[in-house]
Amino acid sequence: MNTKNNKRRRESIDKIEKAFVELLQENELKNITVSDICKKTELNRSTFYANYLDIYDLADKFREKLENDFANIFANYDNKDKNGALKMFTHIYENQLFYKTYFKLQYDERHVIQIYDTNRAKLDFDDKYIKYHIEFFRNGLNAIIKMWLNGGCKETPQEMAEILKQEYRGR
Repeated sequence: MNTKNNKRRRESIDKIEKAFVELLQENELKNITVSDICKKTELNRSTFYANYLDIYDLADKFREKLENDFANIFANYDNKDKNGALKMFTHIYENQLFYKTYFKLQYDERHVIQIYDTNRAKLDFDDKYIKYHIEFFRNGLNAIIKMWLNGGCKETPQEMAEILKQEYRGR
């Protein structure tokens, strides 16, 4: 039986996602086909279609998974915890290919990874202008992450956390 969480189905999904990410490194999404995925994974088309409607559904589910994984890092985040940036950069460092793919698909322009604590920001900034601060911070953070990824993550997660701390002045 092909139930949602059985081992064989999870392995198939993992293979499909891995092939998808690899193909995206050399191709645009619109140029990737189900046949490409099936060839690379040696899985049948029926296996692909048992899990996804099409390539775009795969891309959306992949995005959701990545965003959920990212959000789980901060699920128990305490505002007083000064290691939040380090946790974030460590996760990105350990999953570079996934984040490169996330940005390549331009999901950062259409979706927001929810890591920003608006309650904390309200303590530091006037509510009248908070929306500008939040937008500035999110876009700046995305730009820093993209630059780091494009440079091959030469700086350590610790160095990146320190860079962010310096830019944000510890607020």
